[in-house]
Amino acid sequence: MFDKKGTIVSVVAILVVLAIFTISTTSKAWWIFGGDDSQNDKIEISFWHAMGGHNKEVVDTLVEKFNQQHPNIQVSAQYKGSYRETLNATIAATQQGNPPSVIQSFEIGTRQNVDSGIFIPFQDLTKKGEIDWDDFLEPVLNYYKVNGKLYSMPFNSSNAVLYYNKNLFKKAGLDPENPPTTFAEITEASQKLVASGASKAGITWALHSWFYEQWMANLGQNLVNQENGRAGLADQAYLTSKKSIKIIKWWKQLYDQGLWINPGIEAWAQADQNFLSQRAAMLITSTSGVTGLTKSAKDQGFEVGTAPIPIPADETRNGVVIGGASLWIVKNKDSKIEKAAKDFVKWMSSTENQVYWHKSTGYFPIRKSAVESLKAEGWFRENPNYQTAFDQLIETKNVRPTQGALVGRFMELRTIVEKTVEKIINDETSIEDALNQANQDINKSLKEYNKLIK
Repeated sequence: MFDKKGTIVSVVAILVVLAIFTISTTSKAWWIFGGDDSQNDKIEISFWHAMGGHNKEVVDTLVEKFNQQHPNIQVSAQYKGSYRETLNATIAATQQGNPPSVIQSFEIGTRQNVDSGIFIPFQDLTKKGEIDWDDFLEPVLNYYKVNGKLYSMPFNSSNAVLYYNKNLFKKAGLDPENPPTTFAEITEASQKLVASGASKAGITWALHSWFYEQWMANLGQNLVNQENGRAGLADQAYLTSKKSIKIIKWWKQLYDQGLWINPGIEAWAQADQNFLSQRAAMLITSTSGVTGLTKSAKDQGFEVGTAPIPIPADETRNGVVIGGASLWIVKNKDSKIEKAAKDFVKWMSSTENQVYWHKSTGYFPIRKSAVESLKAEGWFRENPNYQTAFDQLIETKNVRPTQGALVGRFMELRTIVEKTVEKIINDETSIEDALNQANQDINKSLKEYNKLIK
C-alpha cells in the first residue's frame, strides 16, 4: 500500500512517462510544450512572377492547387510587374539578403541569370531518373541549356504566328483556307486587301526585335558570333548579314507601300487593336494571344485563322525560337527550401498542369504527353488555331540559330534593333548605314558586358 505522498509521486511519474511516450509517438503532442504542430513542419517558399491580368488568375489557381496537394509546403505567389522588373527585384532582394525562392524570368535573361551566380541550375537539384526529359519538347529544353546543363524549367513558352481575318480575306477575293506563308505572298495579299477596300492595310505587328530575331533564326542566321553565344561569350553581332538585310528591306517595303501599320516600338496592345478593329487583316504576334484574339474577334463578328510566320520564298525554313519564360530557383543556404522549390517547379511542369495552362492562356505545353493528351480529346480539331504553334515547334531544326542567342545585355540589344528599324522606315538613314551603326553599338555593349563578368 502506498501512502498519500507515495501515491501522488507515482501518479505524477506515470503522467510524465505517458507524456514522453505521447511526444515520441506523435507530432501532435507538441501542444504540451506550446508548439504548433502544423506550422513547425511546413516549408514556406515565395514565387515571384510576371503574369498579370487573366494569366495572374491562372497562376494563382495553380499555386492554390499545389498548396492543397502539398500540406508540408506553402507557396506564396506575388506578381512583380514585367519580366525586367521581376528580375531587377530579385537581384535587389538577393543583395539585401531576402530573396524569393523561385522566379519567372524571360528567355532573354538566361545569359545574365547564369552569370549572376544567384540561381542554382535546376538539373543540379534533380536525381537521375527523377524526371522523364524525353517527354519534353526538345526545342524548348534546348533554349535553357547552357553548356549542356538545364538551368531553369520552361514554363510559359510561345513562338510567333500569323493571324488573319478570314472574313476580310473573302471580301478581298482571297482564299480564307490558304493563308500566305512567304514574304511575297504577304505583300501580294496585302495589296489585294487594300485595293479591294477590305482593310486599310494588309498587316501589322509591334515594332519589336523579337520578330526580327524569329526571322533571323528561321533563315538559319545566327544573331551573334560564338555560335550564337552558345560556344562562348559573344562579342559581335550579325545585323549586316545578307539575310538580315533581306528581312529589313522587306519590312521597309511593306511600310513604304502603306501595307504595314506601325503601331510603335513594343506596342503589342496597339498592334492587336489594329487587327481587332479590322484596320489590318493580318497580324504577327505571339501564340500566347490565340485564346484572347480568337474570342475577341468572334465578339467583333469575324473569324480568325492562324498560319506559320512567313519567310522569303527562296529561303529554307529552319524553325522558330521559343519566347516566353522559365522558372528559376534561387540559391538558398537551407537545402529544404531548395528541395521544396524544386518540387514546386517540377509540379508546375506536369502533364496535367501544362494542359490546363495551355487551355487557359494559349501558351503551348512543354511536354509531349500534354500535346498527345490534347490531341486525344480532340482539342486541336475543335480549336485549330492552337495547332500552328505546335507544328512550327515540332518542325524546328536543332541548330544554333533556332536554339536562340545567349547575350548578357539582351534588352539593350533589342532596344538598338528597334530604334534602328524605326530610323530606317522613317528614312532617317540608309539600311546599310543604319545596320552598320547598330552592329557597332551592339558589339560595344557585348564587349563591355564580357569585361564585367570575366
